[in-house]
Amino acid sequence: MYSTALYSLFCLVLATPLNALPEPLDAHIQKRTPCSGNTPSTRDQWCDFDIHTDYYVAVPETGVTREYWLEISEVVIALDGVERFAQAINGTIPGIVVVHLTSNLKHSTNGSSFHFHGTHQNYTNPQDGVVAITQCPTAPGSSVTYKWRATQYGTSWYHSHFGLQTYDGVYGGLIIHGPASANYDEDMGTIMISDWSHRTANQLLPEVQRKGPATMDNVLINGTNVFGNDGEEDQVGERFSMNFKEGKTYRLRLINVGIDTLYKFSIDHHTLKVIAVDFVSIKPYETDHVSLAIGERMDILVTANQASKASSFWLRTVPQMDCSRHAHPENALGIVHYGSNNSIPTTTGRTFEDKCIDEPYESLVPVVPRDVGPPDNHFEQNANRTWNEDGIIKWSLNSTSMVAEWGHPSLLKLHTNASFAPSNAVIRIPKPNSWVYLAIETNLDISHPIHLHGFDFQILAQGTGPYGRNVTLKTDNPPRRDTAVLPALGHLVIAFLTDNPGVWLMHCHIGWHAAEGFSLQFIVREDEILGLVSDQEARDMQQGCKAWNEFTHEMEMEQDDSGI
Repeated sequence: MYSTALYSLFCLVLATPLNALPEPLDAHIQKRTPCSGNTPSTRDQWCDFDIHTDYYVAVPETGVTREYWLEISEVVIALDGVERFAQAINGTIPGIVVVHLTSNLKHSTNGSSFHFHGTHQNYTNPQDGVVAITQCPTAPGSSVTYKWRATQYGTSWYHSHFGLQTYDGVYGGLIIHGPASANYDEDMGTIMISDWSHRTANQLLPEVQRKGPATMDNVLINGTNVFGNDGEEDQVGERFSMNFKEGKTYRLRLINVGIDTLYKFSIDHHTLKVIAVDFVSIKPYETDHVSLAIGERMDILVTANQASKASSFWLRTVPQMDCSRHAHPENALGIVHYGSNNSIPTTTGRTFEDKCIDEPYESLVPVVPRDVGPPDNHFEQNANRTWNEDGIIKWSLNSTSMVAEWGHPSLLKLHTNASFAPSNAVIRIPKPNSWVYLAIETNLDISHPIHLHGFDFQILAQGTGPYGRNVTLKTDNPPRRDTAVLPALGHLVIAFLTDNPGVWLMHCHIGWHAAEGFSLQFIVREDEILGLVSDQEARDMQQGCKAWNEFTHEMEMEQDDSGI
């Protein structure tokens, strides 16, 4: 049941992880010669475009289609040497980039879907891949095809948007090539960082729902790590490693794909140059470490100029215990080797404050500037946590813990003129090309990575303390991204332009919190949405929902989470 494909802006490629497991199924990739002009000394060029091209208004017509097939299956796998049940994409964790999804979960009650994180899905809302919002879950044995045009470039990932399925292995990297704001010699691809338990996410969930986040057993870097102490015979698994050549500059594409952890990334003795956050190229700045919240991406350059110090260096992805629980945080390590050397590093790491915050606000200056106009709509949301009558934790925004129905997604409700319940947490914004300001604050000592679908947002303010008149809003080319941290005991104020009709989800990207209701949905330019849904898309959505509802009836399944 395979039909169509993926349309690409610049050059969409497989994000094949270093140290990845072999791929048992072929990916069908249309080859294309790289753009002329994009060389190690001219990375700011790409075909007839450059780093200053405003990709919000100038979108190339490449005429190139990329097409990939994917199958989700159940596996027993030992990513850190300890076997456990997981769900894999074409047999691998992380998986490959795909558009055709086949669910082959024969022994599971999981549905599935795919969301391409951070992609705008301009005027292609049905392709956003969010269960209960733009589609029903794909039932085991069924297929779905996602077809969309890439209008951005940079680093991201795709993942399931059904329950906690992502965190059992259903994710992969996504690279859309384009210009860069600094030169480099070699692109090392994606480095996906994830927290990992030796139990499945659904096995952990009942405890988490009553007591809060679980203690994670390990950290995986591109799907691998060791478990146990270095030098001891009972250590199992394999560390992530990469090789540098003295004098060369490398691009690393960092992605946090975890369920509950913010990381601080560094390489001993090396300086990091940050050139992009999420899908936004920024003016480069240098640092010795970067903070990476769940769902966030960061493109960094590292120059191999430390051969006089050592021949191997620890690569550190330090989980911040300020907002997560880890049994072995000291084991969140990979290795950078110079040349063919394969020794165990003896280098010492730097000391950082253990705190769950984003990169410094003033450091994130977009290369392509966009100022923010005055608000046509201004919303304020308070994030809070309560326990229901059954002792189950519920997260809420303005006292609403969102529940969206698996079998009746919002887009289908619009198609059938069905009504929305208050628990669906709907905010309607009818006016085109208007500015929306959204202030989120929390009185709890817990931070949250906030992700908005369908748009980049501008960060007008971000800090500790309540949101009020004393908070200054930056509107002249503020930081721009699609995921940002709401600080503990603090506020996050974002703005976005309603230039993309659709039903768009906003949620905390901590997996537990999303399942417990920390989300809302914007219905943007409702009068235009149905006109953008083709007859084929409407039929596919209805057929997918019919298959899912028949499956849940047969399995006597009941929805037990927020739906997303």
